[in-house]
Amino acid sequence: MSEFKELVKSFAKSREYVRDFFVYGFKTREDFNRKSTRTYDNERRRIECWLQGFVKQDYTKKGKNISLAIDSNLLDTNPLFRVWKTKSFTDNDLILHFTLLDYLAQNPCCSAEMLTDALNLKYNLLFDVQTVRRKCNAYVKEGIFIKTKQGKEIKYSAAKDFTPLFHRYPAFRQAITFYQLAEPLGIIGNTIMDNFSMDNFSFRVKHSFFVHTLEDEVLLELLHAMHSKESISLELCSTKNQNKSTRTCIPLQIFTSTRTGRRFLCAYQPKSKRFNCIRIDSIKNVTPLPPDSQENKDFSRLWDEHQSNLIKNHPYIWGVSFQNTDKTHLQHVKLTLRIREPEEHYIMERLIREGKDGIITCIAPNTYTYEKDIFDANEMLPWLRTFIGRIVNFTCSSPVVERRFFQDLQKMYDMYDIKNAFRD
Repeated sequence: MSEFKELVKSFAKSREYVRDFFVYGFKTREDFNRKSTRTYDNERRRIECWLQGFVKQDYTKKGKNISLAIDSNLLDTNPLFRVWKTKSFTDNDLILHFTLLDYLAQNPCCSAEMLTDALNLKYNLLFDVQTVRRKCNAYVKEGIFIKTKQGKEIKYSAAKDFTPLFHRYPAFRQAITFYQLAEPLGIIGNTIMDNFSMDNFSFRVKHSFFVHTLEDEVLLELLHAMHSKESISLELCSTKNQNKSTRTCIPLQIFTSTRTGRRFLCAYQPKSKRFNCIRIDSIKNVTPLPPDSQENKDFSRLWDEHQSNLIKNHPYIWGVSFQNTDKTHLQHVKLTLRIREPEEHYIMERLIREGKDGIITCIAPNTYTYEKDIFDANEMLPWLRTFIGRIVNFTCSSPVVERRFFQDLQKMYDMYDIKNAFRD
């Protein structure tokens, strides 16, 4: 039997368990049927090591439930950042890390052969050239080293130290402490804080979506593909039924829900010739397609064209849907509201602020209409229901959406035993 280790080589498997414990929780050992019970026990023990103090245990008839209890507005950092700092390493990894950095700090621009000789002469360490070159190239990819070509020779130097920024710009510390809590890829700011022994005494975020840091590795790859204007292949796993699939697309933009914090990749799918949004937490792997592949011909021009078309479609997107069940291009929504002026002017302000440039018209004293053309009116229904009590009439060019709106109202009337309500 292999010995349990807290550190992991790949975070992909642990990510799913951390997400399940945090988002869903209250699952027993038997509820995790994706892997063996031994795998579950190992991942549970890792999470208990990584997130000690936030693991909650409850006992029910079915057995012991494990969940994560994290209150964002009380914390100075995201506890889930800890899971990014658990990568395993070998003795050689550790030795090469410090010796290479130490030597390059005094002797910039060295080839792999020069570094190998220096390790032997100065540090009495014997490594072959290929091992040193692989480590240097890995650090180039991670931004620790910079690679330059001088003639036919490849040379390496340490990346520029940004420590002087802390002395030149006193507010830089405050910016870093705020960034690590409030922005995507906050693990970068948190790592800088660790390196400089910084603490966050200034900022707390009342509503922070800590769990989404688990997707930052995928998010970084998507942002890189967009910056490089690359076509990509996605390996997907459904969050509902765990079905796996692959999809080729052109990544264009990241959408973030202001209500749930959930993030989506908005991409153009050449196969269906339409835009589509994909939940980032369902993306397991991102593979850039080679430049000479069929999908990447004249890609820069295609990317700019699709990006321009997406911007033109922005006014007609309510959430993340670009299609509707009626297979029509746009659906027209009209809402008639009773708003007492000036006492309820805040309702008018809500319509203007949240209505995404819908047309507001006063048709009678204290009576207004709100109209908008949208791709999928179903996405508007939760927002429209917030005006119940002031709604005089609701119509939609989609009979399905209109019927669903009134059926939901009827269910509410039946639940509260309200008589004389409308029925189909």
